[in-house]
Amino acid sequence: MSTWGGIPAAVAGDFDYCRQVVKSHPENFPVGSMLAPKSIRHHLHAVYAFARLADDFADMPGHSDDDKLQLLDDWDRRLEAATEGRADHPVFRALAHTLEETELPPELLRNLLVAFRMDVTNKRYDTIEQLDDYCRFSANPVGRIVLHLAGETDPELLPYSDAICTALQLTNHWQDLGQDPWKGRPLYIPREEMARFGVEESMILQRRFSAAAAEMMLSLTAETRALFDNGLPLLERVAWPLNMELAVTWEGGVAILERIEAMGGNTLRSRPSLDGAAKIRCLFNAVRRVASL
Repeated sequence: MSTWGGIPAAVAGDFDYCRQVVKSHPENFPVGSMLAPKSIRHHLHAVYAFARLADDFADMPGHSDDDKLQLLDDWDRRLEAATEGRADHPVFRALAHTLEETELPPELLRNLLVAFRMDVTNKRYDTIEQLDDYCRFSANPVGRIVLHLAGETDPELLPYSDAICTALQLTNHWQDLGQDPWKGRPLYIPREEMARFGVEESMILQRRFSAAAAEMMLSLTAETRALFDNGLPLLERVAWPLNMELAVTWEGGVAILERIEAMGGNTLRSRPSLDGAAKIRCLFNAVRRVASL
């Protein structure tokens, strides 16, 4: 079978489609970048495209919840068809190759679809435990997929990976606090946390930020920072160059968290992000961190 850049020619166009999806959706963290092991970059692109497009279904403006769930069900059926050799879309033709070549468990991909369905059906979370359970489906499978594709099979790595992935997901929630409820997504701050700090949900929805809200947000960011720290040993337990990709991801997440903290936790009217200079600093910090391992 002829290949192009290590990818079978028959699916080269499909993987390029996935790569274009990656390029068109900037993230806080690298996705199959030049820092990742070359042998798995195209697989990472396929997984990201699958997840990104499914996530877009859950966010589609002007569509009912039933319509969104139907689109996600169809995405699930297409995944099942891909595992049976009946892929009918560039993403699934690429994924079918990835699943076959790497023996990636399809259940990890299905877990992501569970989270996207939750975004449609669960508009509020009562407890931190419920939010953690959401992250178990929305974020943790991503880290486990990356480890699997890279051949990092030690089960002791999974808690570290889960901690980083949950921290990244929570950071994104705090970053997008001023957008999510207005885009049809849940208000991810658990009700018990709002009650603990005396913050009314109506204050958030009216974009009224108070000293109590600041105290709550800074408490949430502190808990999220602890998760990043809990996952840090992963970087010294995986091989080069995967540890470099993960270090940049870690640094990017922490940098966003620091920007939220510098804003006093108030992301209701301004969404913190990383400009080019900040991303370069993250890269330099990651190089220093990996060099010190």
